[in-house]
Amino acid sequence: MGRRVLVIEDEPNIVAAISFILSRDGWSVESHADGQDALEVIRRVAPDVLILDVMLPGRSGYDILHDLRADPATAALPVLLLTAKGQPRDREQAERCGASRFMAKPFANTEVLASVRALAGG
Repeated sequence: MGRRVLVIEDEPNIVAAISFILSRDGWSVESHADGQDALEVIRRVAPDVLILDVMLPGRSGYDILHDLRADPATAALPVLLLTAKGQPRDREQAERCGASRFMAKPFANTEVLASVRALAGG
């Protein structure tokens, strides 16, 4: 089972909460806060699971996810997409872009942990 998670999120409190719960479970967690160069960071870090916010400075999570799915090197990367919008149309857009899972904010830490474990295959 993979143990490296990259969190691309621009809200420090959310990054801190996710990092805390996953680190406590034995995950190696890295974070990045800008959508503009997110693809470069994803390729460099090569995470086992990506947690990606939709609303980022520089570039949206949907655009980043679209590019990930179009690249054979990252097409199969498990992605948990986070958004402040939890409407059905937001979930549909996440599915169209290729999100492995979708979670609306606010979320329970246990929900994030269970999703990351499932996405990593364990």
